[in-house]
Amino acid sequence: QVQLVESGGGLVQAGGSLRLSCTASRRTFSSYAMGWFRQAPGKEREFVAFIIRSGGSTYYTNSVKGRFPISRDNAKNTMYLQMNSLKPEDTAVYYCVAGETVLVGPVLRPDYWGQGTQVTVSS
Repeated sequence: QVQLVESGGGLVQAGGSLRLSCTASRRTFSSYAMGWFRQAPGKEREFVAFIIRSGGSTYYTNSVKGRFPISRDNAKNTMYLQMNSLKPEDTAVYYCVAGETVLVGPVLRPDYWGQGTQVTVSS
């Protein structure tokens, strides 16, 4: 079992920045691809970004490309999402995920989910 704890959410004005962090409970953190999903009010949960085990490759949904770089520090069992140029439509609960399987696409198949952190962007 892997426990994931997110932090760094909050309220920010449009155009501002936030950095989300996700810390994993297990020393086998580097065995998992890691990623972020989000769910806005009244909408389905959607993929945001993921990073492979080594950190060598990253993947993004189109709406955040160039604004939300994802990174990881395997020595600290921690993943980051630097959120820049935030827009009101980025308002959502952001979930950290970990998965052992990356499907053709590529698509991360989450095995574990964090409890989420709220990000609110005011206009």
